[in-house]
Amino acid sequence: MLLQLISDEEAAGRASEVMALVKDHLGADDPRRVRLGRRLRSIISGEISPSDRDLMVRALDAAYNALDDELARVRSLRNILWTATFVVLLGVAGLAVYGWFFPQSLSMCFTPKVNPGDTGGVDVVCPTAEHPGKKVGTPASSLAQSRDILTVEIAGLAGAALTVIASLRHIRGTDAPYMLPLASAVLKFPTGALSAFLGLLLIRGAFVPGLSDLDSRAQVLGWAAAFGAAQHLVTRLVDDRAQMTLSEVGRTTDAVVDPERAAVREHSVLGGTGAPGPPTAFQDGAGPHEGPQEGTREGERADEGADGARPRAGP
Repeated sequence: MLLQLISDEEAAGRASEVMALVKDHLGADDPRRVRLGRRLRSIISGEISPSDRDLMVRALDAAYNALDDELARVRSLRNILWTATFVVLLGVAGLAVYGWFFPQSLSMCFTPKVNPGDTGGVDVVCPTAEHPGKKVGTPASSLAQSRDILTVEIAGLAGAALTVIASLRHIRGTDAPYMLPLASAVLKFPTGALSAFLGLLLIRGAFVPGLSDLDSRAQVLGWAAAFGAAQHLVTRLVDDRAQMTLSEVGRTTDAVVDPERAAVREHSVLGGTGAPGPPTAFQDGAGPHEGPQEGTREGERADEGADGARPRAGP
């Protein structure tokens, strides 16, 4: 609206600002950007027409709409990350509560291998306690305690915290009004707790060869922390997607600075049906310093002989 009300001189002065916003948010093949790129030098030089003013208004409105779409994608991804964090946190809390009331059904206890014929007893290792010298054949799950799963999840949180600190060196600041890097970082904490529980569950089920039995409580907690840090293998994909989404906000695209290239691009985009602007001294969008150069080239071509050689001047 302001562009429609201000004078021609002020509109010409704001043409470069409008073009900068258009190049930040519209594609290089967008017809409005191409047309404005062709007419920019003429507009700046003061040869502005009502159609040029309308072109600036439409191009600026399209740039702001594109910016709104970019920010909408950032907001949508931020909401998805916070929702995923809440769901994973709810699952982790549910596992801790279930393990508190039914510790034997989700036992995290291990029984180191015993030599054949050894009747002196076995050791049972749990995340919160060690039980040496138990009778051979004693189920390890019978010694599970209510705090075992909660302890494993806390160790997983500690491992995830290290990856969050390490990933801070890759996080870049942004002027977007949504804290997308924070949402992706917070997601690592409940994911680390969940991966610690699942990792120990796989070890207890002999899913990992050679790690079917852990020998001490320290090993149990150490593996829980390691699995908590291993969540970075999954969440780093989320970090990459968040950084990619942020980089798409206001990303500068290819500038239209060559009038001849802009004309060819506009013809290919519009199918040769684009209506040219009103006749001006520089219809191809060239600046005032490019007209004489083109004229010199035309004169040189006219002076060429029939055989393509330029005639030489006499002595």
